[in-house]
Amino acid sequence: MTDLPIPGDDITRWHAAIAPELRAAFDDVLASGRFTMGPRLRSFETKLAAYCGAVGCVGISSGTAALHLALLALRVGPGDEVITVPNTYIATVFAITYTGAVPVFADVDPVTFNLDPDSVPALLTKRTKAILPVHMYGQAADIDAIRRVAPGVPVVEDAAHAHGATLRTRRAGSLGDLAAFSFYPSKVLGALGDGGAITCATSELDARVRQLRYMGQQSKFDHSILGYQERLDELQAALLEVKLGHLEEQIAGRRRVARRYREMLARTPLTLPGDDITGRHVYYMYTVLAPDRDRLADHLAARGIGASVIYPMLVQDQGAYASLPWRAGPLPVARRLPGRILCLPMFAELTDDEVDRVGAAVREFYHVA
Repeated sequence: MTDLPIPGDDITRWHAAIAPELRAAFDDVLASGRFTMGPRLRSFETKLAAYCGAVGCVGISSGTAALHLALLALRVGPGDEVITVPNTYIATVFAITYTGAVPVFADVDPVTFNLDPDSVPALLTKRTKAILPVHMYGQAADIDAIRRVAPGVPVVEDAAHAHGATLRTRRAGSLGDLAAFSFYPSKVLGALGDGGAITCATSELDARVRQLRYMGQQSKFDHSILGYQERLDELQAALLEVKLGHLEEQIAGRRRVARRYREMLARTPLTLPGDDITGRHVYYMYTVLAPDRDRLADHLAARGIGASVIYPMLVQDQGAYASLPWRAGPLPVARRLPGRILCLPMFAELTDDEVDRVGAAVREFYHVA
């Protein structure tokens, strides 16, 4: 055992292990003199599409921009409604608002914290243009069930937490009509800066996203629609391609940590993540429901353990939505989450001793032998 602090996440350990590959990718881009819309971007897009099982992939400047452009590709706009969840990062919902559409909040499943398909039918109207489920904390939402209760309604996956997660046998990024990924540095697959991507189920959607991504161009200086400057740059694409080659190792490491947590915490009053209910959980975060959450967090912090509270308010309770339109159904499950959610340290390089130390501190707090 060690008395050194245990961070909530630590990307430096992974980067140290693959530093020679990352430096080689940097040197390759530097020597090329090509920094936007070049061969490294095309290569990464091709490989990520193949990994996800998608028809196409378009590199985007950030996860937020990816969500926004994915909705625009479906022609979501003013007067439309998009069903999503209230227990997500606000970027999910801002993307809806950016289009002029109204976010409609559905309740969530009490085990996975993902969108509850049974809450969707009562929210459907003639104005429903899309459904935007979030793969919360690394476990895929049940897109198949969502499609069954809302046939014909396009689905956009918010896959920011779920690189490599599966629903039954298919990977996130191939489950909806489009999927938006974030490559924020701490993600399961993270850039060394900002970045995102959109995976597409059809070549038509892929072509439209590409046009939206780069100033509405079909060819140089031919801007046939209103477009945006939201391209992923060559350097980030090159670095992400290196990391994509190690993604399965990262997922295996996170799942090893999760298994050990389950063993260490089984007798505590924590509600642990539902493991592999409909597919492979990749544990972007190890998120539990904790009685007396705030005191537990203080107890862990005093022992150098970096637990954190994620999304402490539902989106519609944020100040931004005091003056922005939204609609919601009953939210009995979602309303119970903010005061109990706690994220324990989670990254692939956590040692068994570190996980055991976290588990021992939690058991100590709850007086569990």
